[in-house]
Amino acid sequence: MYKTLARFISVALAATLLCAVAITPAAAQEKVLKIGVLGVMHGPAASWGLVNKYSAETTAEMYNEKGGVDLGGQKYRIEVVSFDDRLDPRLAIDGARRLIDEEGIRYIIGPNVDTTAGVIVPLLRAGKAVNIAYGFGRFLYTPPQRNSILGMVASFQAAPVIYRHLIETKGIRSVSFVARNEADSLTQREEGEHAARAAGLVVVSSSTEYAAGTTNFGPVIRRLLAARDNPMLAGAAGQLGGPATPVGGTPDLIVLSGVAPGDAPLMLIALREAGYKGLVAAETAQDAKLLAEAGAAAEGFISVGGASPPETRSPYMEEFVKRYTKRAGEWHDEAGTKVYALEMILRTLQKAGPKAIDNVTEFLNVIPDFAIDNPFVKEKTTLRYVGQRFFNQQRQIGVPMVVNEFRGGQFHTLFFGSVE
Repeated sequence: MYKTLARFISVALAATLLCAVAITPAAAQEKVLKIGVLGVMHGPAASWGLVNKYSAETTAEMYNEKGGVDLGGQKYRIEVVSFDDRLDPRLAIDGARRLIDEEGIRYIIGPNVDTTAGVIVPLLRAGKAVNIAYGFGRFLYTPPQRNSILGMVASFQAAPVIYRHLIETKGIRSVSFVARNEADSLTQREEGEHAARAAGLVVVSSSTEYAAGTTNFGPVIRRLLAARDNPMLAGAAGQLGGPATPVGGTPDLIVLSGVAPGDAPLMLIALREAGYKGLVAAETAQDAKLLAEAGAAAEGFISVGGASPPETRSPYMEEFVKRYTKRAGEWHDEAGTKVYALEMILRTLQKAGPKAIDNVTEFLNVIPDFAIDNPFVKEKTTLRYVGQRFFNQQRQIGVPMVVNEFRGGQFHTLFFGSVE
């Protein structure tokens, strides 16, 4: 028996060595393009980063099954390397260093909020890397910054469109804001308040805040509904171009500024339990499965949706949805937006040529004239980089603006808008 076993091991070892010799040349010739994903993948905001990860992996799979992405006549297999920053700036720095310095990656998808996106800017410059970010701070995309590109519609771009729609269709006259006590959420509140006043709405309150990690939103909501930041302003709103709202009145709309997907259902439940019957909105993407946990409290909730609702999808997008759902276990509406990140990196690299793989200046130089047919929608539309109006340079992917309403346990398209 021992001789038989020894013979078996010898044959197996010889076969292994033979296979190794056979595949080594091919493996050595294989070219690999590494793409980083840096974002939050745990906690209330986990879906933001996980959707980035699943979207990038799905797109990579679709390309790799066809031999990879063609750059200058050479096929490159796409490898996605992910890092969970847990919404912690220190971990975001660690992750960026690992991706740029250790992995040699020059193109990163993420992070997801201003704080984590902001702290890696110096590392992007020093490491000569580019990222598709999802923080809404204008400073990230405005000169002299040049290494970050906004991957979706920003809250300050969606807010005016949402407010105008609700004024025209729902007759709203007043609004209050509540924000998480973190930089990105507070910035979104400030931008939203500015947009609301410009639209002629009375801002009843914008001072209520809550700490990250809050799970009992009852006290927060009671403070919000009782808050009256400036009674004089509420009574004299007509002088600012908007209708007057009685002092002490309940706002027609409450905006959850920068609300994490895990917090939104808890806040909606708290609002309805406190007796609030008005409209509730968020200018950020949300998760349908989590909202469904709020039951009736989530009915009518308005949020920025994924850029690929079912009625607009091309066959290519339908294939992405199918593969994404298999990978993630379910479809996430936000993936309709996040699908654009890796696709735009790859298409821009194709235009810039192989030199851009390691030299991001080559990549950035082709952005102004970049234009392709949008591969994700049925209708023939042009996909390009935008943002000149907001950032004084083209540092935003021109994804379609879609606004959703949550009804019957799922998102429904409320209306379409435009960034520019």
